[in-house]
Amino acid sequence: MNLNGTLNLLKIMKMNCCRTFLFSSSATVYQFNQNKLLSEEDPLEPFNPYGNTKFAVEKILHDLYKSEPNKWKIINLRYFNPVGSHPTGLIGEDPNIKPTNLFPVIQHTLKRKTKKLQIFGNDWPTKDGTCVRDYVHVMDLAEAHVAAHEFINNNKNNYISLNIGTGRGTTVLELLKEFNKVNNLNLGYEFLPRRKGDTAYVVADNKLAIKLLNWMPKKTLGDMCRDSYKWTLSQNEKK
Repeated sequence: MNLNGTLNLLKIMKMNCCRTFLFSSSATVYQFNQNKLLSEEDPLEPFNPYGNTKFAVEKILHDLYKSEPNKWKIINLRYFNPVGSHPTGLIGEDPNIKPTNLFPVIQHTLKRKTKKLQIFGNDWPTKDGTCVRDYVHVMDLAEAHVAAHEFINNNKNNYISLNIGTGRGTTVLELLKEFNKVNNLNLGYEFLPRRKGDTAYVVADNKLAIKLLNWMPKKTLGDMCRDSYKWTLSQNEKK
């Protein structure tokens, strides 16, 4: 869907002389094998099918730009773990399939009232043995899109990739502790073996986005946890 949808969209855009493109890419395009901040210059080597589709679209967009460099303006926004919901709790993420990302898994656990979150691996090379991720609030992500749109409209034709994250890493246990604290919960957890394809550390070097877009993530981890739980409660109230 990512590939076919993008190709169809680009075809229509070209027919209508619309050549400004903001692409929602992903940190999964990177090679995950090192405990350091990931910069836009790091090797690209997706580890799953989803990442492969994002990488393929980036390559298509790059070739398109090179074929007509005087016509196209393209920015790839590489998301690092968008989470949370609108602060009102009225808009949020509701996966149709069994979730695998941490925040939807927490919400799924709360809805089922099992009171135990499954954590995959407690022997990773991190400070508490659980994976480290860079969580960015969806409202900060939305502001990054607005800033990218302003940048692309006010500058010459270009092709740029930018990391959209906070630059701060949080372990699974740290996140769960904060989620319980700000929402006055006591959600427990259990450890399971590592999942295939997981990696210890995925955190953004976001300096280029901050510099070019005049953008800065403002929301705290507490904001992410609080707003995410508001969405969960609003969903429960509808049932």
